Amino acid sequence: MKKMILFFSHSLTQAQRVDAKKSLEVENFLALPGELQQLWSNIPPYLEDLDSYLKPLKEYLLDNLKSGDVVLVQGDFGATCNIVSFVKSLGGVAVYATTKRDVKERVVDGKVVKSSVFEHIIFRRF
Repeated sequence: MKKMILFFSHSLTQAQRVDAKKSLEVENFLALPGELQQLWSNIPPYLEDLDSYLKPLKEYLLDNLKSGDVVLVQGDFGATCNIVSFVKSLGGVAVYATTKRDVKERVVDGKVVKSSVFEHIIFRRF
């Protein structure tokens, strides 16, 4: 059973779940445990090297990733590159979500209010 491990700071939308099942043949979604999600979502900007910081996340992948599994990786640019490389070295498939942004402007009480709606399009392989 192929799974998608989520190295992602948001919740998947229904459209993303449907697309992952259809296009990537994912049957199960695995969110990071709370403490690892906190690590992934709060990468310190002052660290010059991420190897030690990412070690618990890589250990999680070693324990949970099987060859052919998919990992959705989105976040801090350096951490993303590091994890993508690691996922590939383990035989996993690293992907990210692409979106289309629809920006609308409206006037409310004399002020211009912008809103952006993001729509999932596809998962793209790294």
